[in-house]
Amino acid sequence: MPMLSIIIPTFNSAKTIGRCLGSIENQTFSDFEIVIQDGFSRDRTLDIVHEFHQANSRIEVQTESVTDHGIYDAMNRAVSRASGAWLYFLGSDDELHDEHVLKAVMSPENVEHSDVLYGNVRVIGDSDLAAHDSLYDGPFDLPKLLNRNICHQAIFYRADFARLVGRYNQDYRACADWDFNFRCWALSRFKYLDLTVAKFYAGGFTSVNMDEPFSRDVAVNVMRYFKFSLLNPLVNAPGFVGFSRIIDMQRTKGKLHSLSGRAIRRILRLRGQARIG
Repeated sequence: MPMLSIIIPTFNSAKTIGRCLGSIENQTFSDFEIVIQDGFSRDRTLDIVHEFHQANSRIEVQTESVTDHGIYDAMNRAVSRASGAWLYFLGSDDELHDEHVLKAVMSPENVEHSDVLYGNVRVIGDSDLAAHDSLYDGPFDLPKLLNRNICHQAIFYRADFARLVGRYNQDYRACADWDFNFRCWALSRFKYLDLTVAKFYAGGFTSVNMDEPFSRDVAVNVMRYFKFSLLNPLVNAPGFVGFSRIIDMQRTKGKLHSLSGRAIRRILRLRGQARIG
């Protein structure tokens, strides 16, 4: 069994998949497999993958090409096929940052007592994550995760833990990985590694598309995952991605909840002003 499964969802990725695979080819860490989950590409994607495998026969490459229902369906399918002890998802238009990154992440001191490892990505092109050539986004705590997600190309999951957490919710076409990270955080601690894992190329589906079902559900989901009440300070912070929904639910619950929520938010503002002062 390989230590790491590098999962790459593809669909008509001929323009970028060669660069992506090339960043894996010269890694100083070798205990991995590549799992290609293709959405029935109609260009040369699979030919390029085959040519790569022929030129690098020492690397195990598993390829499946079937019609799917989007990137998270592809990722769920790939997880079921992956045999590695750890899982890492790399976009077909992204690449590993340097040839030593997998060796650094998969060191014994990192993997022996962790369920989730994450580092940074360097953003290529302007995106809703960060400006071009900036690093995204340092260590996270729960308030930060409730405001923005860890980039999927920066994160590694222990496979048995990821399967315990469950599948990506395919109802969330752009943010299922954020929902998945909430569920992971509710069950285990993440370990931050101060290194750059990948080059994240802006413009992919999940970085530019709104996800209305996720936005609709996130407040209820977070309260359920973390066993929070409507009056928990973390969901009453304006930075919480589901903040507006929290206010709506408090109003629906009645005047007492609404007034209590306002009081909590006022206390949070005063604390913030005191820190600034």
